[in-house]
Parts: sequence; C-alpha cells; structure tokens
Amino acid sequence: HPLHPRLPLSHLRHSSAEIRKHFSGTSHGSLPHHRHSHSPQSYEAVEPVDLDEFLMSQLRSGDAELMQELGEFPDDDLEVELVERECRTIRPSVPEEGVELDPHVRDCVQSYTQPWLVEKSLSLAELCDDTTRTTLTCSDFNLRALQPDRRVENLLRFSSPEELDRFNLEARNSNRYGELFGLYPPIDEDAVAIRPIPDCPKEHFGQRILVKCFSFYRFDIEIEPLFATMALYDLKEKKKISENFHFDINSDQMKGFLRVHTPRTDASTLARSAVFSISYPSPDIYLVIKIEKVLQQGEIGDCAEPYMVLKESDAAKNREKLEKLRNQAEGFCQRLGRYRMPFAFATVNIMSAINSTLERDTSDTDSINGKGTMEKKGLPRRNSDRFSVMEDNYILSGFKPALTVYCVCRQEGERLSDEDLFKFLAEIKRSSNQRRVKIIPGYLKLEVSPVPEMVPGCLSPELIPVKPVSEKNPRAVKEVLEFPSSEVYVPHNIYRNLLYVYPLRLNLTNRLTSARNITVKIQFMSGEDPSCAMPVIFGKSSGPEFLQEVYTPVTYHNRSPDFYDEIKIRLPARLTEKHHLLLTFYHISCQQKQNQTGSWLPMLNNDRLQTGQQCLPIILDKLPVNYSLHSPEVPPVKWMENHKGLFNLELQAVSSVQTQDSHLERFFTLCHALEGKTTFPIRVRDEKISENMFEHELKLSIISLSSSGLEPLVLFLHQVLDKLFRLIMQPMVIAGQTANLAQIAFESVVSVVNSLHNSQELAKDHQGRNCLLATYLYFVFRLPDTQHEIHTTGTGGLMAHPESRYSTLTRATANTVGFMLLQSRIRSTSNPDIPAPQSPEDTEVTNILGKSCASWARNSALYDLFHEELALQMVVSTGVCRENVYKYAWFFFELLVKSMSQHVSQLDKKAVPRRNRFSDRFKDDITTIMCVFICLQELEQAEKVNISLAFFLYDLMSLMDRGFVFQLVKNYCNQMAAKSVNMSTLISMRLEFLRVLCSHEHYLNLSLFFSSPASAPASPSPSTSSQTSSSCSFQDHKITAMFDLSQDFKQRHYLTGLLLTELSTALDMESEGSVTFNVLQQKAISATYSLLCAHDLDQRCARPEVKAKIAALYLPLVGIIIDSINYLDFTGTALHNKGKSGGPEEDPDSITPINQSVAMAIAGNPFNTLARNALVSMTGKTTNMLTAETSRNLLMCFLWIIKNADQNLVQRWTVDMPLSQLSRLLELLTICISCFEYRVKTLQSLQHHSVTFKNCNDRTLGQRENLRWRKDLTQWRQTNDRQDKSKAELDQEAIISGNLATETNLIVLDLLEMIVQAVPLADCKDNVVGGVLKVLLHSLTCNQSTTFLSHCFSTLRALIVKFGDLLFEEEAEQCADLCQKVLHYCSSCVDGNRSQACATLYLIMRYSYSSASNFSRVKMQVTMSLASLVGKSSDIHEEYLRRSFRTILLYAEEDTEMQSTQLPSQVDELLRNLNSILSDTVKMKEFQKDPEMLMDLMYRIAKGYQTSPDLRLTWLQNMAEKHNSRKCFTESAMCLVHAAALVAEYLSMLEDHKYLPVGSVTFQSISPNVLEESAVSDDILSPDEDGVCSGRYFTENGLVGLLEQAAELFSNGGLYEAVNEVYKVIVPILEAHRDFRRLASTHDKLQRAFENIIQKGHKRMFGTYFRVGFYGSKFGDLDEQEFIYKEPGITHLPEISHRLENFYSQCFGDGVLEMIKDSTPVDRKKLNLNKAYIQITFVEPYFDDYEMKDRLTNFEKNFNLRRFMYTTPFTKSGRPRGELSEQYKRKTILTTMHAFPYIKTRINVIQKEEFDLTPIEVAIEDMQKKTRELAEATHREKPDAVMLQMVLQGSVTATVNQGPLEVAQVFLNEIPADPKLFRHHNKLRLCFKEFILRDSFKRNSLRRTQDENS
Repeated sequence: HPLHPRLPLSHLRHSSAEIRKHFSGTSHGSLPHHRHSHSPQSYEAVEPVDLDEFLMSQLRSGDAELMQELGEFPDDDLEVELVERECRTIRPSVPEEGVELDPHVRDCVQSYTQPWLVEKSLSLAELCDDTTRTTLTCSDFNLRALQPDRRVENLLRFSSPEELDRFNLEARNSNRYGELFGLYPPIDEDAVAIRPIPDCPKEHFGQRILVKCFSFYRFDIEIEPLFATMALYDLKEKKKISENFHFDINSDQMKGFLRVHTPRTDASTLARSAVFSISYPSPDIYLVIKIEKVLQQGEIGDCAEPYMVLKESDAAKNREKLEKLRNQAEGFCQRLGRYRMPFAFATVNIMSAINSTLERDTSDTDSINGKGTMEKKGLPRRNSDRFSVMEDNYILSGFKPALTVYCVCRQEGERLSDEDLFKFLAEIKRSSNQRRVKIIPGYLKLEVSPVPEMVPGCLSPELIPVKPVSEKNPRAVKEVLEFPSSEVYVPHNIYRNLLYVYPLRLNLTNRLTSARNITVKIQFMSGEDPSCAMPVIFGKSSGPEFLQEVYTPVTYHNRSPDFYDEIKIRLPARLTEKHHLLLTFYHISCQQKQNQTGSWLPMLNNDRLQTGQQCLPIILDKLPVNYSLHSPEVPPVKWMENHKGLFNLELQAVSSVQTQDSHLERFFTLCHALEGKTTFPIRVRDEKISENMFEHELKLSIISLSSSGLEPLVLFLHQVLDKLFRLIMQPMVIAGQTANLAQIAFESVVSVVNSLHNSQELAKDHQGRNCLLATYLYFVFRLPDTQHEIHTTGTGGLMAHPESRYSTLTRATANTVGFMLLQSRIRSTSNPDIPAPQSPEDTEVTNILGKSCASWARNSALYDLFHEELALQMVVSTGVCRENVYKYAWFFFELLVKSMSQHVSQLDKKAVPRRNRFSDRFKDDITTIMCVFICLQELEQAEKVNISLAFFLYDLMSLMDRGFVFQLVKNYCNQMAAKSVNMSTLISMRLEFLRVLCSHEHYLNLSLFFSSPASAPASPSPSTSSQTSSSCSFQDHKITAMFDLSQDFKQRHYLTGLLLTELSTALDMESEGSVTFNVLQQKAISATYSLLCAHDLDQRCARPEVKAKIAALYLPLVGIIIDSINYLDFTGTALHNKGKSGGPEEDPDSITPINQSVAMAIAGNPFNTLARNALVSMTGKTTNMLTAETSRNLLMCFLWIIKNADQNLVQRWTVDMPLSQLSRLLELLTICISCFEYRVKTLQSLQHHSVTFKNCNDRTLGQRENLRWRKDLTQWRQTNDRQDKSKAELDQEAIISGNLATETNLIVLDLLEMIVQAVPLADCKDNVVGGVLKVLLHSLTCNQSTTFLSHCFSTLRALIVKFGDLLFEEEAEQCADLCQKVLHYCSSCVDGNRSQACATLYLIMRYSYSSASNFSRVKMQVTMSLASLVGKSSDIHEEYLRRSFRTILLYAEEDTEMQSTQLPSQVDELLRNLNSILSDTVKMKEFQKDPEMLMDLMYRIAKGYQTSPDLRLTWLQNMAEKHNSRKCFTESAMCLVHAAALVAEYLSMLEDHKYLPVGSVTFQSISPNVLEESAVSDDILSPDEDGVCSGRYFTENGLVGLLEQAAELFSNGGLYEAVNEVYKVIVPILEAHRDFRRLASTHDKLQRAFENIIQKGHKRMFGTYFRVGFYGSKFGDLDEQEFIYKEPGITHLPEISHRLENFYSQCFGDGVLEMIKDSTPVDRKKLNLNKAYIQITFVEPYFDDYEMKDRLTNFEKNFNLRRFMYTTPFTKSGRPRGELSEQYKRKTILTTMHAFPYIKTRINVIQKEEFDLTPIEVAIEDMQKKTRELAEATHREKPDAVMLQMVLQGSVTATVNQGPLEVAQVFLNEIPADPKLFRHHNKLRLCFKEFILRDSFKRNSLRRTQDENS
C-alpha cells in the first residue's frame, strides 16, 4: 500500500525508548536507598550467559548426546494447529444451499463451522504425569519365612573390610525403587504454575431431563383422536421456558379417522419422548400438557361431557352410545380434520419429580453464567403435589419414577391465554382446591429421568440427527429448545435461525358478523403469489416435518378468542423485503360454508428482523398488489373497523445471526461496508450515512460497542473481537484518505475486556481470567486476514479461507505428523539455527506445516505484522486505557503470544535464524512493556499481573531468542528489587514468577544442566582406602565449590540460580511476622520440590546418567538445606540456635553431632516421654521454624539429590568437609529418619511385634491404583478418623508409605556408608564414627521395614568389624544403646529381623572379647538391656528371645577361630544369666492385669539385683515407668529417690566430696525406706571393677538428673514438701559446680512448690488406705496375707471392692470368689475350701499422742505412715450394734513393713494390736470428735453459714446415732456406782463443758454470718 499505516502514529515511534527511560529512570534513581535497607547484596540478579552462543560452543565440545536426551532445543515449542471442532449432530447446522449470504451471516456461519486454531505446548508437570507406570510390588515387604534358627550366611567369611563394604553396597542397590517422588504424596500445589486450559466452546445446555410419554391420557372411553403438546412454564418468572413438544398416542383406528388430511407421516413427528433443558431450576417450574381434539360442533363442555359420564367398564350398557359417538367423531374428522379445538390440560410440578436427580446430576450451569449458585436444595413438597401422585416411592439409585397425573382439567373457552394459565398455577401452588375447574376422569403416565450419556435417535431443535445415530430405527426423541428464564452468557456456537410466532388475541366483539368459530391460517411467504408459501413451518405430531401453512385451534362461538398456539418457523438465511407472514382469518362453519379475511406482517423493518408484540388491523377486501412491500397500515383498501388494530401477536427470534441489538448491528453493518464494494450512502436503520461521514460514524460505532447489552455482546463476542482486531490491522482508505482506526479499535478491545471482567455474571478461573476471553484466545483467535477475498464454494455461502498455512492436525494424522516432527528434530543438530540436511521426510513436514509461506512473506512486507501493531498500541496507550491493559495483562500477553506463534509458523524457520524472527523494534517494545508493567504494579493487581508476566516470558522462551528473554528476566528481577515493597512481598512475587518460568518443558536445557560436571574430577585411584589425605588439592576445592551458590553458577544455570537464591533468602529472612514467613518458606520450598518431582517422574530423565547431571545442577541446594537445619521441624531449639554455623574456623568441639536432649531421647531415657520421636524440641520452637510438612518437602529434595548425584562426588565432598559441617550433616540425616518414619496403622505384615505404629498427623496417604502417588488426586490431607476407607485401600497406602520409609532410610544409609568409608582419609575418625553410629541407632529406634533392617544391621556389623575397639573404648554409652536396640530386635516375631539381630549381637560379643574390660562391659550392658526391655515392654515374646539366645550360642560354637579361647563358655554363661532374667518376666506377664502383684514381682526382681547396682537401678526405673503410666506419681518419685540413693552410695565409695550426699543416709529426710539402698559392705562389690556402675547414671550429673525427675513427679503427685527435701540434696551439688542457670531454675521450682502449699493448703487430697486380706488356697502365696493398699485421694470402699472382685473373678471363674462384707476377724474353719475370700476394710492412719505433736500439717499426717487403725462395733450379746449403754468398740491397729509412700502401692502388714472401748469410752470419743468438728468449722477464716448450720444440727439434734442429749441422759443422769468409772464420768462431763462452750460460740458465729450475708 502506498501509504504506510503507521504514519499517523509515527510521532509515537521513538517514544518506546523514552517511555522506558522515563519508567526505569525513576526506579533506578531510587535504587540506592532501598537496596541496603532490605536485602543481601547477592540479591542483584547476575548477567545471564548468552544461551545461543553457549550452545554453539557446547556443540563443538561434543556434549550433544545429552542435549538430545531431552529432545534438545526444538525450534519452537508452540505449535499452531487446526483442530476439527466437534459437532454434536451428524452434520453442522448451516443455511440452505444456493443462497448468496450477506456478509454478516456469512461471517457468523464461517465462525460457527471453521476448525479451532490451537497452540500446543507442554509444561513440565504434564510431561511427568504419565499414567502408564509400572506398578510397585510388595517386594520390599516380602517378609521371608526364615527357619527359626537360620543364620546370616558368610557372617565371618570376608577377606577384607573393603570386600565386606562392596558386598553390602551391592545388596543395598538391588531391588531399589527408581523414582523417589513416586512414593511421596504430592503436595498441595497452589495452582500458580498451571494455566488452566479453557473448556472448548460448545452449545449451552442447562440441567437436562428426559420426559417419556406412554399409555397416555387413558380416559375411560376412547371415541376420537386426541393430540397433545407439552412445555415448561416458570411461574416465578411468569414465562414459558421451552418451546412446545407435540405428540400423540392415538391408536391406528383413531389415526385412520384423519387419513384424508395427512398426506404423509414423517418419522420425526412420531416422537413420544423429549429432552428438556433447564438452566435455572426452581421449585416453580411446571410441565404443562395441553390436549386438543378435532373441531366439532358444540362448546368444550358439551364435547367433554361423554368423557365425564360414560365409562368403558359399563361398555355393555353404553355400547350404542359409544358407537354413535365414534361415528359422529369420524364424520367431523373427515370434514374438519385440519382444525383443532382445545379440550383439556394437566400440570406437573416438574421439580418434585426431578429434584432428586438434580442432587446427583450436576451440570455445567455454573459455567454458563459464572454465578455458580445453582440452587440444588431439596425443594419443599407443596399441596399441589396432590395433582401428581408418584406411583413408586422412587429410589435415587434406580430413578425410574413413573409419574401418573390423575388431575386432567377441562379447558374453558374464556381462559386459554398464558395469563390465565399462570393464574391457575399460582392458585394450585397456594391451595389444593381447584375452584372453577372441571376434572375429566382419567390419567396420563409420564416417566421423568435424567438424560443418559447417549440418547439414540435424538433430533436437535432443527431436526438434525444428534450423534450417535442408532443402527435400528427407534422412535425419535426430540430435543426441546429452551427459552432460559434469565440471561445465559455463552457465545453462539452453532448456526440457528428460528422464529416463533404467538397469536395472542383477536377482538371482533364490536363487529356484527356471523364470525364465531375463528381460526387463523399462518403462512411464511417469499412473495405474493400463493405458490410462494415456503415449507418452513415445523409440523406437529403424526404428520409432515415441514408445512406451508398452519391453522390455530378454534374456540367454539367466541368472537374474541384468546390463542395459545406456538408456530415455529425456520427463517431463511437471507431475508428480503418480500418475505412476510400472511395471516388469513376464517370463520369455520361446522356446517358446510366458511368465509375469510386477512392481514400480513413484513419480516424486515429497515433491514432489521421484526420481533416483539405487534397489533395488526384486518383487511376485508382481497389483498392489493405489492401489499407485502408496505406495512399493514398503508394500502387504501377496505379495513375492518376503520383500520383499527384488532389482532395481537408476538414474534420471538432465536437466532445466532440476528444480533437484535442496535449497537452491534450498527457496528457490523459499518464494518462490512469497509470490506465490500460498497455504494454510498449506506443505510443503517432509519438513517443514511454518506461517504464523508462514514469514518466518523464508524468510530462512533466502535466506541459505543461497550454500551451494548452484556448478553448480546457475549453472544456475538467472537465476531466482535475478530472485527476489532481486523480494524487494528487494516489501514482504511475512506474517501481517498487513509484512516487509521488502530488506536480507537484497540481502546474498544480494552473496554470490552474490561466490561467482561467487571461483570458479576461471568465466570473467572482461579487466576482471575475471564473464561469467555480465555476460550476465545485458546480456540478461536487467528491473525486477521487483511486481504479478505471472498471464496465462494459449492456449499452455498461458506467461507474457505486459505488456512493451509497451519498444520491441520485431524485425529487421523496427528500421530504421524508428530512423529515426523520429532524425527526431523532429532536429526537436526543441537543448535536450532543451523539448518539440518534436508531429507524427504523434512520436505513433507514443511509441506504439512505451510504451503503459503512465500505469499505471506510478501504480504508482510506490505502490511505491518499484527503482533507489532499490538505491542505498539500497548506501549503508547495512556490513561484509563493503559491501566486496563495493565489490569488485564494476561489477555494482551496471550494475544501477543498467539499472534507471534502464528507468525512463526508461517516463517521458513531454516532460512530465518531464531534471533531474526522478530524485528529489533518489536523487541524494543516488548522490553518497554515489561518495564512499564513492573513499575505500574499496584498491590491489589500486582500478583495477577506478576503471574501474567511470567507466563508471557514462559511463552517467549519458545518463540524468541532465549538470550533476549533471559535479559528480560534479569531486568524483571532487578526492577522488582528496586521497588520499595517489603521484603516478603518481593520474594513472594519473584518466587511465583520463577515458578512459572521453571515449569517450562525445556527448563533443564534452558538451565544448561548438561554443562555441569556431574561427576567428581578423576581421582588417582577409585579405591577410597588407597586415597590419602594429601589428595586435598585444587580439585577438592572445586568439589566444595559445586555445593555453593556461586556467581559463576548463577550465571551459567540462570533460572536455577535465581530460584535457589530466592529459596536461600526466604530461609535466611528475619521473621517479619510468622505467618508471612511460613507462607514464604512454604512457597520457596514447594517451588523447588515441584521442580525436582517433575524431573524425577519425567520419562526423558529416566536414565541414571541424566539424573546424575540434573542432581549436579541442584548441588547448591544441599548446602542451603544443611545451613537451614535450625529451622526444620523435628529438631529442638537445643540444636544450637547459632544461626548459620559451619565454617572451618569454628571450634569442632562446640558442635556435637546430636544435641544432649536428643541423645538422651535416643538412648531411651525412661522419663523422656518423647523417647520415640527423638528429635522433638524439649523447649519449644524457634520463631522461624518451618512447619512439619514443609520440612518434609525440603528433606525430600535433599534426599533426591543425594540419591541421584554421582556417589564418588558426594563422597569426596564429605571427605573435605570441616568437622562442624559434617556434624550438621549427620544431624540432618537423623532428622530425615524421624521425618519419614513409617506411621500407618495397617498391613499386619509390616509390623514388628514390638513396634506400635503411631498415628501421625503429618500427611495422608490416598488410594492409588498402581501404588504411587499421582497429581490428579484432589485432596491429600490426612484425616485421623479414617473409617471411610476400605481395608484394601489402607493396605495399599501402607505399602506405599512403607516403601517411602524404606527408600528414604536406605538413601541415608548409603550416605552414612560413604562418610564412614571416607574416614581413613580424615584425621578425626572417632568423632565421625560415633556420629554415624548415633544416626544408625536412631534409625533403629524408629519403625522400620525388614528390608531396611537387614541393610542397617549389615552396616552396623561392618562398623564393628572395622572400628570395634574404637567403639567399645570411646563410645561406651552408645554401645549400651546398641546392645539394647539389637536385643529388642532379637525378640522380634519377624524371622528376618531376628536372624540379623542375632548375628549383630554375636559380632558385638566377639569383637569386644579382645579386651577384657570391653567384654565385661558389654556383658553388663547386654544384661541391663534385657532387664530394661522386659521391664518396660509388655509385649516381649520370650519364646523368640530364647530362640535368639540359642542361635547366638550356635554362632559361638561354630566360630572355629574362637574355639581355643574362653569366648564360647563366656557367651554360654551370659546367655544362661539372661535366661533366668527372662523367667522372672514370664511370671510378670501372668500378672499384667494385676498392677499390685506386678509391682510386687518387679520389686522382688529388683531386690534380687541388690548386689548388681546397674541392674537394680534399671529395675527401679522400670518400676518408676510402670507407676508413672498408672498415674501413681508419688510411688514413681520414690523409685527414683531409691535409685538416686543407690547412685549416691556408689559415688561416695568412689569420691569423697563434701557436697555429695553421704550415701543413702542423706535421703532419710525424704523417706526412711531409703536406707535399704545402703550397700551391704564394700567387699561385696567394688565399684572400680570393670563394667560395674558404668551406666551414665553413676555420675554426679546422673544423680542430679534422677533427683530432678523425682522432684517433678512429687510435684505432680501434690507432695510439694517432698520437693523441697529433694532439692536440699541437689542444691549443694549445683553450687559446687557453679551451675547458676540450673540453680535459678531450681529456686524457681521451689518457689512454685511453696506457693502451691500456701494456695492449696487443706484442700489437697492424699491417699486413701484399705486393709485387704486374702483367704483361700486358690490365692497361693497370698493366702492369709494381709496388706494395706494405698488408693488415690477419694476412693470409696465399693470402688476398690469392685475392682478386686472383677479381677479375681476373671482369674478363678464365676462363683469361686466371695467378698467378706464386715471387718470382724475371719474364722478359717468356717470357710469353704473350694472358694477364695477377700476382706476389705477402710483404715485410717493412726498416731500416738506424742506423734501428734510433730505431725501438725495435713501433709505430715499423710506422709511416712506405718500404722493404721480401723474400728469394729460390737455388743456383748453378739450383735454389732445396740443401745448407747451397751455399745462397745474394738480398735485394731496394723503396722506395715515399710512406710507409705513407698516404691509400691501395697505393703504387707507385719503386726496387729487390738483393744476394746467400753460404752462410756465410746461416748467420750464421740463427744471429742464432735467438739473437734465444731472447732474446725469455727476457726475458718471466712465461716460458711451453711457449713456451720449442718455441723450444728448434726451436733445438737438427735440423729440416728443419737445426739449429745441422749448421751448425757444415759451416762450423766446419775453418778456411777462403780468407782472405776468415776474417771470416765468426769472426763465425759468435761467434754460436755467444752462442747457447750463451743456450741454457744458457734451459734454466735452463725448469727453473725447470717447477718453479714443478709
């Protein structure tokens, strides 16, 4: 074109750079004062390597093979292809053939039939989500059934440690699971990096229901044919919501009556089933069925009478009448068969029938309109349901409700209109009375059901068969077109052009004619000749498909009838002025004559289809010539009633070509005027537009587009946008001037996009993108074809654009083309810019991809490219327009990308290098757009725009020069950093941005993963032991650097470097607020995690060498994770909160590999309640802790890298690691083991007998069909109440999670082996081996699979073989732990575990034998371990343990090398000793349910170890643990006090420090019982002897530890005074150690204890005591034994009685045990020998008077108790109770062997004393007691009136026990005769005196209290 279209905007051309300068200038100016305040310097993004240059150099260096591994860099990933659109019907709906269409209809039809143009690209996530995965077998858990005594083969047959290591390595590597992430449940992805593919555009349907009619309108008599129509009505909206469905179920005989009038019957008219669609379900939708009959003489009522009177059952009686009626009907049918009359109607509330379906059958309604609020509530059943009685109570699953409607109402001639119908519906909804309605006896049967997937024989509303077409020819099913009650926002997708005509009413009342039976004949005419009637009117039932004329039903003798008919017309695609509706009015005489009048209605008014309500006059004469060219107002003819409008009708168009919106119509008309050879002036509606006004009007129409209604705009959205894009591109020559409409058209696009986004009605996806626009971009948009030539083809007016330039991938060819593309890609070398040698297949591909490239290249010289124009418009937009472009950036970016990819698909890629695909000017614009967008970001929109930018660059990677795109990424990062947003927002946004970029299909190639050294530089020799420490050279420095996030790394691996920098910064960041902090870290970790997961499951990366390369790319992540160890959940704060440690200059001793509390936990410290989960913090989290789940995800990344990286490289890295860093690494491995512990409670085969599988809330495991996790699961969270899962599902989960645990632990084990094997190279082997051993021991503490255990034990054995002496000498404590763990597995019920443990235990004995001290220590440790095990575990299997002992013995006997030594006999002796310990525990098992007996046994065992302090200590701890579990805190504390006394005894023998306690004597103040711990004499056991007192408790620290635990337990038990006594022993030790921190906390605890004493005072509840006697030989040892039982605070006699009765009844069986109810002495002679008896009596502590002086407080009266008393009342006559004067009382005082509280809760009675009280002594005691109670009540600080009153009444008034008055009368009435009683008499009088004083005092108190209260 001579005039370049950019000229009008040329002044803007230079502005791109200026705009950028303007924006970036401001931000960079402000850079300095933001940067330093926020972030580390390394945060500045580095300069990226020039990718394409680098590729060239790599290509020469020959690493091309690996590049090809990942399909190398394809020329472009964004393929543009044509996808055939799916058509529901067997042929698309198109206009009739042979008509030339006007431009708008032609464009619409083309838009509805052309294929979709789709970009195809893949993301990483899609690549790895392949479903054809191999299933995971249970091989890991094949619990091999070993023979009981199977030994580990070749236990001692190895020539060197190296051989042993090699053998172990091979074993570990066999049968491993390749893809680690396949075992890990996918994490909840925030769907940032996923652009949802929009739904393919399709025709809109609401909820669809199928209504079948069968055995219809069964009236009592059948005398004539009947016809029915059915439609849906919405009462609430007062609207008909579907077209009519016509059907009939007449018998052949009845159809025969009408044969004259039915020339033919088309199959489609025989339908009896219809599919209705409901977009907006509501309880007010009714299915209305109207029944008509052939016109006959008489009112409706007269015609219906026979139906109401006659019955078929009385056939004999009425035969003649019926015959006569039939003949009469036949006569009417033959004469008037073409006319109908209304007869009856019925209504059904459709929702009551389909309500339950809607609950099940959700539809796409929410996506129609975006409201998403479909009402699917259970709709209320209303009275009107009486009209539709359900035949069955339908069940949801079957859902076949046959609906029988019994209420068929007679029509009334005056009430035929829709208004009347709605009134009737409203009435029956309100009440069930049907006033004014006559009911015709009979019923009709329908079946309502949800539409099945396939409905064979279905016809669309245009009567086109819908797929699938059935083989046989069943009866047709019709789809009924819906008229939705509200707007539906779905763009038109098929050609539909229908007109519905509704005659409403005719008013002839004022005319004196004979016209009464009136019908209207309706015809659609294309001219005035009668032959021009077009066959476009849809037929009714049992007749032709299309008719030329149709008659409305007749209301008999009605001059102003209402009509209710609906005439459906198929409009011609091209309407002309000649098309009109011709209406002819007839009077039908039921005799032989009829007359007519007429009217007409032109179809077009100013070229626009006429719709809506019309009122027409009626012409009396013949129609004039050319009448159709005028409206019915004009011609001078004779009109009825002076040209008054008499006939009302309504027209409604349902059309996808008629816009029915003035703005749209104007816009389309003017646009088409531009394209065609238009003659001016143009007519638009009523106005004419001349050429010089054309540009102005066109601009106005473009601007006013956004004013059009939302519904029409949405319906024609695709056409509107196509036209606007066309205008942006096409320079217009109007009146000889070039007009550039680009800017105004662009602004219009922006405003359309804005109004669609702002509409509340329209749906958006999760990224806030309007779904309609997303669909348009994805499927519809194609480059505007600015030359627009019209190609008319044989199909009438269909457009055939020359679109051969796109590859047309139909289903048939997709695979073959894809394959060829791949072939050509692989053949071309790694650089896409170097043309590959052309081969025949390549030529074919080129042909497929585009035949018209050359012509396009020519065109683009003339016309600007669309993407360039679009980018320019985006750059130069201003004001509101720019804001909206920014706001809806996603749309414009995707538009740019799709136009660019279409442009690229038309280039000759081999001739045009990638760099030169796009002009520099365009690149300049892109850079500017990026710059402006980043600067414009406001917070509310920022996140969405940020994601849009990311996806834009993601797409550009596939289209443009990658070096250029990396520059854009760099600019982005730096500009973002320069913005003054807070740090967390910045990181969050950059993370989301990077996450999108990294999900690119070729991310690995873009990160140049193949250029990283995947393996360690070659070392002199592969054998580790041969390498010496001198190899620490430059190479090693290089290896260490590979684990650092260096500048060089960031430059070369650009995207990876950026991502890892973000992660590192997020982890380092100071917490600004824990919530944002955690979310940030979660984001960073989950981004990294998702990437690794994608690589792991990507089939392209399956080969180990590729994975090694990828792992090498992520090595810096290992460094980051090790540094962030402090933040991982599962660690404690005690794990040095020193920030980031790990420099070589740090003191290696300052970091222990695992902190003390963890070590304690691992070692099985009995009071560490967290002993199983060893790594939980003791003191709470640090502020910056990661959540448990995030920690797991991060650790998964670590394990994946370690698993896949080159092992040699990793080993060299550990060798060079400073010790502090190595310690941290070991700590990290410990955490990994805890994190991935197996925790699912199913699959018995996985359990070791002694490991209880704990519930864990970390993560759930959902069902997989092939036993690995996949992303299509929606919900992965665990719910602990998992009853809804089947056992099979749970078992499957168990296997997967078990496999994960096995695999993660094996990876840790591999790394530990690498570290240990590298040990000879390092100097500090002891620390390292100890650290490794700790990690291994920790793994044994967790639940493990048999597979892992066998490998773990192999590694342990290798450690013992290689470093035995070192371990036994230096790591005594660890060895003790090792013995315990190994013994634990010796009792395992799994044979494999047991055999491994036996072999390991034997090796421990064998390799410790070399040193006497080591061996005796090991013996001691094994013995203690067993004691500890059997004491604590209730589920020890002694038979398995014994079997293990036998196996170990066999090892010893078969070990030929050691036969000459003492080892076999020593082992034998040890095992015998262990066996005896085991026997004691067998007894313990019998008494598991009898806690007292169990404690007695444990006590006895502990006593047996009096001479073996270590073991006694162990058993005391076991007892403490048992008490603790039963909440007997005091007894538990006493066990620990005894243990501490034992330790003190031995410490005092070893060291004589003043501050230490002098043996057990010091502890007397706590309890006199402790003296039993004093060692009998020094010569029994010397503490210096090897292996004795070697446990960690026999130290000052151990002693303090025991006492502190005891103090805590005393505190729990409420004995705060004892806490003080305990700390009296601790404080001197702490003072001597100058441990002020612990002293501070000690005094703090003491303060709390004393405060508790003050606050709780007399409210504390101490124990309750009972005497329990056992009688009967069945009790064995217990027979005739008496005990005092200590029970919790408030225990009533029935409680303990019930407990013991229950327990012993179970032991002895029913009827054997008897409880003795009283406390009198038991006479053995009277007892039945075959029974067992228990006597229980409540006893109270008893003190002599002298004792009471010292026991003042409540605590003192309940501590150190040895004497107890109970009283037994009796009389001389033998009865227990009698009169006061004869009531005696016996006091029994019992003394126990030890003082309470003790280390058990029951103690034997060793002494019994009794004395009797005479009646007067009893009275004295009672009075003293009452006086004491009064004293207590009055001495309270705040007297309680109620309490006082109760005590008072109890004291004074006569009670059951007879009150004081009675006592006085009996004993003080007269002076006793017996002088012996004088003393008692006086004493009683004194008692009374004190009582009366107290009493009066008390009454005063009471009065005073009451006064105060009132």
